[in-house]
Amino acid sequence: MKLRLPGRRNAADTTAPAAPDDSSELTAHLVKASGKGRPTPRRNEAQGRRPGPPPPPPTTRREAYRRMREQQAARRGDARQAAARGDDAFLPARDRGPVRKAVRDLVDSRRNVGSWFLAVAGIALIGTFVPSQTLRGYASFLLFGFFLLLIVDSVVLNRKIKRTLAERFPAGTEKVRGSAWYGISRATMIRRWRFPKPEVPLSTRG
Repeated sequence: MKLRLPGRRNAADTTAPAAPDDSSELTAHLVKASGKGRPTPRRNEAQGRRPGPPPPPPTTRREAYRRMREQQAARRGDARQAAARGDDAFLPARDRGPVRKAVRDLVDSRRNVGSWFLAVAGIALIGTFVPSQTLRGYASFLLFGFFLLLIVDSVVLNRKIKRTLAERFPAGTEKVRGSAWYGISRATMIRRWRFPKPEVPLSTRG
């Protein structure tokens, strides 16, 4: 039996509690603040869950150049498709704007004599090589008569374009200079070859 002297403590009582580990608490705090405590997302999840693995980087300069050309060709193809649909952002300057769009719709909605220019010119050209003087005369007459019809149809189209633009776009609101010639030039093309592509159906009234 041990006697306890006054003013002295037992050895068991003098054992101080262990001091907290500051480094472990700091680490836990940083982990909590950084959002850890959950599994790290995979690479494809971090990149927006893209399907399939990303393509490996090019290993040679030739391969890098080939990829660059393929990307440029794909962008040009997309831009051409957008221009064919009539997207103003991809159209040439002469085809942009609401005025040119209205002219295209007017031309594409009617039957134009100029659309037959290539066919008639081809027939007339073939006729000039025929030995028969009579057939050559018919070919020349056909070409001359077609040009007369083309002039008349162009005059009618010119008036329609000016009247339509005057109704839709009052004076000074849009630039309409050159729109009539723009429409006549488009009217001389075959419908399926026109660019941008026609967006309106062909009128049955002609």
